[in-house]
Amino acid sequence: MQYIDTRGNCEPVSAAKAICLGIAPGGGLFVPEYFPQYMPDAKDLAAKSYQKLAEEILGLYLSDYDSAEISCLVKAAYYSGKFDPGIAPCVSVGERELLELWHGPTAAFKDMALQLMPYLLTGAMQKTAQIEGGGQKEVIILVATSGDTGKAALEGFKDVSGVKIIVFYPLDGVSRVQELQMLTTDGNNTFVVGVHGNFDDCQTAVKEVFSNKELKERLEQKNMVFSSANSINLGRLLPQVIYYYYGYGQILAKGRIRAGEEIDVVVPTGNFGNILAAYYAREMGLPIARLICASNENNILTDVIKNGVYDCRRPFYKTNSPSMDILISSNFERFLFEACGRDAEAVNSAFSSLRENGYFNTPEAALKYWSEFMLGDYAGEEECSQTIANVFAKDSYLLDPHTAVAVAVADRNAQNGTRRQMIASTANPYKFPAAVLSALGVPSVGMEPTALTDLLAQKTALAVHPALAGVEKKEIRHRRQVDREQIGQAVGEILGI
Repeated sequence: MQYIDTRGNCEPVSAAKAICLGIAPGGGLFVPEYFPQYMPDAKDLAAKSYQKLAEEILGLYLSDYDSAEISCLVKAAYYSGKFDPGIAPCVSVGERELLELWHGPTAAFKDMALQLMPYLLTGAMQKTAQIEGGGQKEVIILVATSGDTGKAALEGFKDVSGVKIIVFYPLDGVSRVQELQMLTTDGNNTFVVGVHGNFDDCQTAVKEVFSNKELKERLEQKNMVFSSANSINLGRLLPQVIYYYYGYGQILAKGRIRAGEEIDVVVPTGNFGNILAAYYAREMGLPIARLICASNENNILTDVIKNGVYDCRRPFYKTNSPSMDILISSNFERFLFEACGRDAEAVNSAFSSLRENGYFNTPEAALKYWSEFMLGDYAGEEECSQTIANVFAKDSYLLDPHTAVAVAVADRNAQNGTRRQMIASTANPYKFPAAVLSALGVPSVGMEPTALTDLLAQKTALAVHPALAGVEKKEIRHRRQVDREQIGQAVGEILGI
């Protein structure tokens, strides 16, 4: 399996090389040259463990890793006690199926890939060094985060030999719990920087650092190389395919669907990586009828899916679902590439227009392509809060604000119950205690995270996720703050180059 560039600026590369680079030269993203087919029979799929699915699915994509290597990677990531039992349980809540992806060490779905990715990356660096010669370089991971990726990446990469990780997050653009999770991270190779701006500012500036020739030359002199832990990196994206198969298998095992029966998959979406992984699973043969892309008030994806116009010239809203407060969704490029029939020129044209004019129009054929299986919708703040309250009152199940967006959109597009819905539940509600308490009508203004956590536990009797207990009592280890224009300078200062 080789990987090609969405913008056509480089020759196909191996999986290891794509994972090392993170982003393709010229700013494009790597995609598989084809989608391997994978659909075990119903009885077999329903009985497979998460680890077995991971080995089989990754084996189809990582052809330069042998089966023994993949087995070791999977064992290190998913057999090590880092996840609660079940890893990603699919819970029935009324007629819905909620795929809980937050049972890892940072209480967010990003753990599902970022506990595996460090092993993929270090293995990839060894492979490329052997092929290209010149010795193995130190890897500098640059991350822009809207909240959850940052902590999950820090947790996955901390103290990994031969790696440094620098995370940039928007000040006042994440929840206080998310911020404290990052700022208290230990490890001798971790760096966290708050940015005066929003997530799009962070993400755009980090991409500019990747393409900065002068900075790359200085890195080269120090025997260093940039890579990424965002979902622009294949090492983040491919592991996310696994849990959609695992969820489908669980629904089969419970008898909630028949063998081969199609389901709808609903994903709360910011950077488009999570729903893109569901699209990959669909292309591989998983019986998914519709992909439902659920946005919050920053509903740029809703608009482009409905009318084909990707227009960033709009207000940016800070919401109670901050991980979705994004206007430039990086992974939409990969989806557009497929929708345009893998036409790199069309992708180049679209993103040149986005950069220069703030918008682009997708070709009519692309809009027609995804309209057959992709639906975009959004839920505002009031609807999100009401959904949290309603589901807790009716089903005694507590949603975080991101999952609440997906549930609201799912319920509105349920098609009278004719098709089962699997909803990606992306974060533990204790990551956003103030927003959840507010939705339940419980006053909490001015309270610190630990007090908020205690109050939410008292009101709901939901067990506190171990990663979130007493987070404000931990030592603050990272205090650096910069303006968006200073991100490149900050990278140079941290690395001493």
